[in-house]
Amino acid sequence: MTLSEIREKYLDYFKSKGHEIVPSASLLPENDPSTLFTGSGMQPMVPYLLGEIHPLGTRLTDSQRCFRAQDIDEVGDNRHTTFFEMLGNWSLGDYFKREQIAWMYDFLTNTVGLDPKRLYVTAFGGSDKWGVPKDEETAEIWQAQFAMHGVVAEAVDASEKRGMQGGRIFYYDEKKNWWSRSGIPENMPEGEPGGPDTEMFWDFGEGLKLHESSMWSDKPCHVNCDCGRFMEIGNNVFMEYVKQTDVFGKLAKQNVDFGGGLERLLAAALDEPDIYKTDVLRTIISGLESISDKAYGSSAEATRAFRIIADHVRAATFIIGDPRGVPPSNVGQGYVVRRLIRRAVREGRRLGITDPFLSRTAAVIIGMYGGHYADLETNQQRIMDELSKEEEKFAKTIEKGLKEFERMMADHVVSGEEAFILFSTYGFPLELTQELVGERGGNLDVAAFKSEFERHQELSRTASAGAFKGGLADHSVETTRLHTATHLLHEALRQVLGEHVAQKGSNITVERLRFDFSHFQKMTPEEIAKVEELVNEAIRKDFTVSRTEMTVDEAKTQGAIGLFEQKYGDKVSVYTVGDFSKEICGGPHVVQTGELGLFKILKEEAVSAGVRRIKATVSGK
Repeated sequence: MTLSEIREKYLDYFKSKGHEIVPSASLLPENDPSTLFTGSGMQPMVPYLLGEIHPLGTRLTDSQRCFRAQDIDEVGDNRHTTFFEMLGNWSLGDYFKREQIAWMYDFLTNTVGLDPKRLYVTAFGGSDKWGVPKDEETAEIWQAQFAMHGVVAEAVDASEKRGMQGGRIFYYDEKKNWWSRSGIPENMPEGEPGGPDTEMFWDFGEGLKLHESSMWSDKPCHVNCDCGRFMEIGNNVFMEYVKQTDVFGKLAKQNVDFGGGLERLLAAALDEPDIYKTDVLRTIISGLESISDKAYGSSAEATRAFRIIADHVRAATFIIGDPRGVPPSNVGQGYVVRRLIRRAVREGRRLGITDPFLSRTAAVIIGMYGGHYADLETNQQRIMDELSKEEEKFAKTIEKGLKEFERMMADHVVSGEEAFILFSTYGFPLELTQELVGERGGNLDVAAFKSEFERHQELSRTASAGAFKGGLADHSVETTRLHTATHLLHEALRQVLGEHVAQKGSNITVERLRFDFSHFQKMTPEEIAKVEELVNEAIRKDFTVSRTEMTVDEAKTQGAIGLFEQKYGDKVSVYTVGDFSKEICGGPHVVQTGELGLFKILKEEAVSAGVRRIKATVSGK
């Protein structure tokens, strides 16, 4: 069985249950400054889970491309990747627990063919503090499903301390089996929706001795143990509660959100603990073997290097080749792409690869994914060029780093803090600096390096948390106003600068909007003033903002603007602002433009060749 076969089986299965297939959203989130990348299938669905009407209805399914930058340092074992596809299905106030659990059990056992005796599940153990009971209903539904195959599914508690206890259903607290955008109940603001979830795990078998060979061998094994024996293959979230002052109340409409890693499902179907031996990743690695002097599995060091390269080049290929793709740079999303590429090149050196190899590897990736993600084929030349340029640039950076190292060593043995500078600025891995220091008879203070590294990570987490507070996903009054203002700004720019203007991206916080658009020269003060005037005139006229569902072709025929290079489903939401603008969109909007207040452009600047950026604000009504 292959990756594409699992994807096709899943989409066909839920289509047979009345679900509409939603095309994968961009890896680069639109109007969501809470995160640099789309990290889950749920992320693009947040507005609809919070009440926005989806143009395709109440039953939806997809395979969403995802990237999680926080997992970069985890890549190298047999199950972590940064890029992955997440299968998803949603009920927006339609079906609930009984249908979802029955369908997932049927899909896993009858469509994929997994042995029910090797499937295990978890459920929410309840919270007295928040007045949410143990989810015994979910456990009972699972028990009825397992019973169809003659499997007794006992539900047990405290498996972290007591082990498996002969159970098949395991209760965990809110740290494992509760979902909200803000995490555990304590972190949820008032009015935030959330609910218990139930996760599914595949057992690779006690006979492999994975637990006994792991660093957790002296602790009880259970499905959420990190030893590798069990792999999570899916998670059903039952969003049925809303946070109130001290307790949770019930939502008027109950939603279902399922997410399952495509490669993990394939690994379970093949009963292969190493996802890097599944078809796509193994093909990438085979290409790397042919240009290196190493073989996958020949040593722990080589195996880890192959995994990192395969994952990182695939992720970089998808990010650069995205419809809204970004090249390597020193900031934001581009910095992450640069880090992926440079880490891949370093690991290539470890395998003995000294000639450029990234574009050759990307060609393999595009060949395997291009049939499903046409953007990769469309943007193939851009991908190749950016990878080759960055690979060449990094070769020169390594030379600079060596010179910096020699300068440091001329005065003293390189310190742990300086080793981190070499790592963060010049891309030197810790191991390389240790080796160089050791050759000079010194010892590197690894503890100081790790302390500096952890401080850097904490700063990053703090920055991310700060960004989340202003995310459009919160649907606050401020962000809703600013989001609506981007519609007016987009149309005003087209009227002043010409119809070549097209949106290239946007980012909204509670303080301001940022709007990127196509234009090949700096705007004049007169043009900026005219755009402001047109937007404020539309606000003064207090236009009604209305929403209509139609096909993409109908939207184009009616003159709606939007990111037409993106894939859409059969129907889209089109927002019309009086007789001023008409645009495809899925975010929150005001009812009348008079709610916006005074619009003011703060800054107009270049982003890249042919792309300009405007930062602006509205004063509020």
